[in-house]
Amino acid sequence: MAQGEDLIGSLLKGTRSMLSSETIIVDAVQDLVRDEVKRQIREKLESDPELKKELKEAVEELMKAKVREAYSILKIAKCGAKLGISMVPPELRKEIGEELVSLFEKEVNKMLEQS
Repeated sequence: MAQGEDLIGSLLKGTRSMLSSETIIVDAVQDLVRDEVKRQIREKLESDPELKKELKEAVEELMKAKVREAYSILKIAKCGAKLGISMVPPELRKEIGEELVSLFEKEVNKMLEQS
């Protein structure tokens, strides 16, 4: 019983320290500062349409680059899988190939469900 009380006491102390007023106040002030910085940035962008357009184009380029990067990583993984399969003895290739297809199907399904 003493161990259970110690565990509960530790949990309560941890929760209290997590929710201490100092931590909550610091988090709230940080949020307010972030909001103010965002407001000022938006204000500057609204007053300079050319800069706003330039930023929008740069963000679009970044997003395209991230998609290209993900696609390249996928192609590398595909090459790695092909290389790995080519190194497998012929009698095991079919079985391993089926397992890989099953694995990829599951992962793609998970990604589609999340989007």
